[in-house]
Amino acid sequence: MKKILLALTAVAAMTGSASAADLAARPYAKAPMPAPVANWTGFYIFGGAGGGISASDQSILDTATGTPLTITQRQGGSGWFGTVGLGYDWQFSGTWVAGVFADGQFGSIRSTVQDPIAGITGSQKLQDSWAAGVRLGWLVAPNVLSYVNGGYSGAHFGSTSFTDLAGAPAGIHLNGYNRNGWFIGGGVENNLNIFGITAPGWFMKTEYRSAFYNQKTQNELVDGTNVLVGRDIRANSWNQTVSTSLVYRFNWSGPVVAKY
Repeated sequence: MKKILLALTAVAAMTGSASAADLAARPYAKAPMPAPVANWTGFYIFGGAGGGISASDQSILDTATGTPLTITQRQGGSGWFGTVGLGYDWQFSGTWVAGVFADGQFGSIRSTVQDPIAGITGSQKLQDSWAAGVRLGWLVAPNVLSYVNGGYSGAHFGSTSFTDLAGAPAGIHLNGYNRNGWFIGGGVENNLNIFGITAPGWFMKTEYRSAFYNQKTQNELVDGTNVLVGRDIRANSWNQTVSTSLVYRFNWSGPVVAKY
């Protein structure tokens, strides 16, 4: 009996020593906490600038009958603009973001207007416009959003004064007018931290937009007397722009580096 007790005691001592050695070789380590996910839900404001090109399909009509007097020709132009706006986004299903927004543009995108019958030409300026729409995006990274957008837009086009082939005033003008239309576009928005800039809540976005405004028939007017010269100009307007804006998000909350 004594021999059995001695044998059991020896086994227990050996097992305890092995367990202690095993614990000493593999110390306990606390599992790291995952880094918080970025939250894109909330309000934001933005402002920026850009450039654009304009295209217009134009034809000359008889004032009395509306009969086309020329074939439709495309005229173009270019210029710059500034923009300001605001919006609200919702993040859902982890990596998807949907939102609504409104913005305004102001500047000087000019396009050519011509009456080939009279041999006169002028420059019409898109003075300001506004847009309201929706956007849908996907997070290619926690702080980088790629998106498409679209919606409704309105624009004000300034008056046009014509000159002849020698560049002298022709005494004929078009009044300014407002037109409505629609737009589509897309872009990329990213947190400034990707450039190594520590600025919580600050973003930048670069966006392309294509806006189409319905055609307008305008009377050619003689300066000073407002007498119709017998011809109308019918034209639409298609504007393509690229802008870069600085964005501030009011409740930006990530992502941050996890602390262990």
